[in-house]
Amino acid sequence: MSAAIRFGARVKELRLHLCQKSASSQGVRDFIEQHYVSIKSNNPKLPILIRECSGVEPKLWARHELGKETCYSLKDLSASDILTKLQSVA
Repeated sequence: MSAAIRFGARVKELRLHLCQKSASSQGVRDFIEQHYVSIKSNNPKLPILIRECSGVEPKLWARHELGKETCYSLKDLSASDILTKLQSVA
């Protein structure tokens, strides 16, 4: 399913913020484990940054053209919910 995600030229960078241990970040950790490799192989020039910090709320940041950034909360979402959210960003 993640093989279909291709980000257009308007998306310049993706950042995932998550906690290494918290239950609210479990879906993000599962998402990275299950889908990161295929998304990165389909978008080799797109920077995908993964930032871990203890106690942080899981979020997805997308940087678009002209420096515009959007933030999406990933708190308590499953890996499949995060994949759906990424598809909406693409």
